[in-house]
Order: sequence, then structure tokens, then C-alpha cells
Amino acid sequence: MNITCKNCHQTFKGHYCSNCGQTAETHPINLHFLWHDIQKGLLHFDSGIAYTAKQLFTRPGHSIREFIEGKRVKHFKPISLVMVLATAYLALIHLLHINLIVNTSGPVDPDSDVDAVKIGEWLLAHFAWITLAFIPIHTIGTVIAFRKQGYNFFEYFVLNTYKAAQKLYVALLFIPVLYYYSGVPAINTVTRILLLIDFVLYFWTNEQFFNHLSKTKTFFLTLLTHLIFWFIVILIGVIVLLILDKG
Repeated sequence: MNITCKNCHQTFKGHYCSNCGQTAETHPINLHFLWHDIQKGLLHFDSGIAYTAKQLFTRPGHSIREFIEGKRVKHFKPISLVMVLATAYLALIHLLHINLIVNTSGPVDPDSDVDAVKIGEWLLAHFAWITLAFIPIHTIGTVIAFRKQGYNFFEYFVLNTYKAAQKLYVALLFIPVLYYYSGVPAINTVTRILLLIDFVLYFWTNEQFFNHLSKTKTFFLTLLTHLIFWFIVILIGVIVLLILDKG
């Protein structure tokens, strides 16, 4: 039986239009329709985040490589995932009034125009966008360190976006710890522990993703990636501070 699509008027057979993909059966807009749409959206949202989280902490490198190669239906899209997780993290930090910025270097120089606390507050306020901005910087390091592995910049960008999501999942798990040490110098130690965990996860992910390389080579290339990343970040930071100091 031929069906005329209500969206594009294409004639087709089956459950979906071969031209635009709309379903053959469209339900009237009523309370049942809205409730079904909400349920479907929430279930897909939750299952996508849960499935990706499970993959990132059981077989991260393999699952990201499969995503790049085309196995994508069950995964939450990488950039959207980072934005959702970063927003959730920032919301919890504000809701629980967690103070991540503790000055342990002594009194602030009154002659300096650079206020480290204000800079920290600005970075925290723009956390989601900064997290995204760091991904291409990390990707530059990955491209340089793993340049002979046959992937392009955008494929490495996806790899590093999922690594950023992995990092955010860990940060969310550490919210109770951050809350406990909020505003005290020990929170700096917690931050360092998070950085160490991030590096271990980063190496583990690379070790699976580049599974044809030896673990030793992958470790040193991962270390090189981080060194390039921090060199670029520090260089950008120095340039910004010089501009602010002269402003």
C-alpha cells in the first residue's frame, strides 16, 4: 500500500518516508502525544548519557574508536555531552557554594593590577566554554604527538571531546569531596589528585584507542601531548596577564 508523506508529499511504502524519514503514522497533537514525547525524550537522554558513561569507564578507547568508525546510535553526541556535564558541574558548584579558589601564596600585591581571585572566578563562571576551548588545544597536542597514526584533526577532536566528558564525569563524582574541603587549602590537594586521575584515564583511553602501539610508547606520547597542551595554555595565560597588567 502506497502512503503519501504528510511532511514532503513523497509516495512511499513501509513505516518511514524514504525521502525525509518521517513516520507513516502521525498522531494528533493532544495530551497523550505530549506525554509520549516527554517520556521518549527523557529516556533517550538518560540512556544516552548512561550508555556513554559506561563505555568511557569500561572500554573508553575502543568505544571512541568505534564511534569514529561509525558505530554511533547509542552514544550521546560528544560536544552536547560535554556541555551538559559542564553545566551540571557548574550548577552544583554554585548551588552548594563550593569555593575552589584558595590563595596559599600569601597577601596579594596591592601594586599589581592582576587579581588572581577575580581571574579564577571568571574562569569558573565560563567553565563550560573554557572546557570546550581546551579541547582543540589538547587536540593540537594529540595531532603532534600521534601524527603518524592515520587520524585527522577532527577525529582527534572527537577523541579529546569524549576525554573531556570522561574528566567531567569524575569531577561530578568528586563533588562531595570538593564540598567537604570547600574554601580550605586542602582543596588544592584534591585538585591535584583530580589532575592525576585525569592523566591516568587519558593514558588508559589512549592505550585502548591506539591499541597497535606499545604501552610504553603510548605513555610517553600521552605525556608529550600533555606537555604541549600545558605549554600552549601557559603561553596564552602569560600573554593575557601581560595584556591585563598593561591595561
